[in-house]
Amino acid sequence: MMPVDASAALALATALVLILSLFAARRRRPPPARAQRRDNPDTTQALTPTPVRVLTVAERQAHTLLRQAVPGYLVLAQVPLSRFLSVPTRQSDWLQRVSGLSADLLLCDSGSRVLAVVDVRPMRLSENSRRRHERMTSLLRKAGVKVLSWQEESLPDLAMVRNQLLPILTAAARPTAARQAEASPSRPMPLIPVAEILAEGDAEHEDAAMEPVPSAMFDDFEPVPVIAR
Repeated sequence: MMPVDASAALALATALVLILSLFAARRRRPPPARAQRRDNPDTTQALTPTPVRVLTVAERQAHTLLRQAVPGYLVLAQVPLSRFLSVPTRQSDWLQRVSGLSADLLLCDSGSRVLAVVDVRPMRLSENSRRRHERMTSLLRKAGVKVLSWQEESLPDLAMVRNQLLPILTAAARPTAARQAEASPSRPMPLIPVAEILAEGDAEHEDAAMEPVPSAMFDDFEPVPVIAR
């Protein structure tokens, strides 16, 4: 057996010590800090917010059109989707999915049941804005909510708005008419003129399943941190 050179043995020992030191240092390295919550009170205290208008000029014009087309109905503006859409279970990722998504205009009956959403879009959209509008439209259609897309630069006139809403309001009035027929089967069902449907709206029949989502429903959830790329 050939004797081991002293310098080679020293180099081998030094390399072994370095490898062990690097391994120990990696094990002692602290885990990365968790992303701070977006509602950090220190951050909000440092900001100085200023009030702005709730609606743009085009959105205000669209709001006026809806009120004139269906005077007996409730028209709300800039309502977050998390307020009028719910999921079967309390899922924390649901809040992340609908975060920042709001309906421009919400058409409701006298019982605040959502009948349709009007999405007022500019003619030119950025890629991020386009994906956001498409995601909102997809969620609303999955929930069975009718979506009307209006262009800011070319809003429909009053007659066109009524034509767009007529099938929606007629379909919404059918369950009410059926309930009225069940309540009084001995009496003949009166015909409901379209003008009355547009002017008066549906009868108020509240259902526990249709109650709005409580404002504080998601307060216990930790928002999913958004990682910038």
